[in-house]
Amino acid sequence: MNVRAAAAKVIYQVVDQGQSLSTALPAAHQDIKERDQALLQEICYGVLRWLPRLESITQQLMDKPLKGKQRVFHHLILVGLYQLGYMRIPAHAAVAETVNATKNLKKPQLRGLINAILRNYQRQQDALDQQATSHDAGLYGHPGWLLKLLRESYPEQLDAITAANNTKAPMWLRVNRRHHSRDEYRALLTEAGIETDIHPQAPDALKLHSPCDVSKLPGFADGWVSVQDAAAQLSVEYLQPQAGELILDCCAAPGGKTAHIMERQPDTRVVAIDCDEQRLKRVHDNLQRLNLKAEVLCADARYPDQWWQGEQFDRILLDAPCSATGVIRRHPDIKWLRRADDITALAVLQSEIVDAMWQQLKPGGTLVYATCSITPQENRDQVKAFLDRTPEATLIGSDREQPGRQILPGELDMDGFYYAVIEKAA
Repeated sequence: MNVRAAAAKVIYQVVDQGQSLSTALPAAHQDIKERDQALLQEICYGVLRWLPRLESITQQLMDKPLKGKQRVFHHLILVGLYQLGYMRIPAHAAVAETVNATKNLKKPQLRGLINAILRNYQRQQDALDQQATSHDAGLYGHPGWLLKLLRESYPEQLDAITAANNTKAPMWLRVNRRHHSRDEYRALLTEAGIETDIHPQAPDALKLHSPCDVSKLPGFADGWVSVQDAAAQLSVEYLQPQAGELILDCCAAPGGKTAHIMERQPDTRVVAIDCDEQRLKRVHDNLQRLNLKAEVLCADARYPDQWWQGEQFDRILLDAPCSATGVIRRHPDIKWLRRADDITALAVLQSEIVDAMWQQLKPGGTLVYATCSITPQENRDQVKAFLDRTPEATLIGSDREQPGRQILPGELDMDGFYYAVIEKAA
């Protein structure tokens, strides 16, 4: 299939049908040549990053919108506009290939329309681009509800957060201490011609100057290293696993934090749970590649009596289900799949889980509450409410009025993440 046609179908599935990019994109790989997969991803990610701008331009260039079965051609126009406005593909090639995509999409009679719209954009590009950034959605590339939330929560950081969300995420590695120190593995990468930077707070983290295929990473298949953002790697720094402990990784998929716990402290017994059977396959795959063993259960964290009859845990890492508003740069579809009322529903779910998990924590034990969100309702407010209703809970390492640590997207080139460390009275 023409890669532009594949991109139009993926964007249609995300924007019109509500599929996630992580579901739609791998399925589309089966329809195109392997060499085109990177181009497909670039186009899909780019269109979803700048969707309001591209939609605004399209509205100005069309007399009436495409509807029904023709909606995929609306998204094909967005694909063409993104190439012309944001990519280095020669304009004549971008237009020709986008027009040719109508054959794959079974509507060659729309060739003339697609061609005319893209040619008109070329002629009026400066004026159209200016108009497309004259409103907040187009300027920031975010939906109105999310801009409102960010403006209220982070008025001084709004520009920085939205800019970080609209950039390509770096590739961070987590070095497996069971094989090499970070500096030893960094030297192996240098020998392989792969340049890296270290992180000042995540001691196992290396950031690649340029992303590469994992097959080029020394010892990847043998478990020497994993791909994981530095913000996620900080979970083990806050958890501080100790030898001989029983540790629960709650909502563990895809398993990066589970593995990191055992890489950091091999003499632990780790139980990893998640309620999504499909996502648990990733946990098993990661543990197998790293040659690690954990007890992996498909379980709902709200109802521990249904899956756990053992002793209470010394430490619990609760990576709570969240809006994922901290990882938009890696998943730009989040901006268009989430709704404002999702935040309230997620906050209720999080409170149910944290209360249930607290009962599974030993007296004197530590619970680390974590999300990849940046909304105060899911993070600061959630922890404050928990502390208010739980007298035996003590916040560690932060102020009760501003509990925990909120990492914003782009801080030290990390994803947005939140951590709060809470200790249970002995």
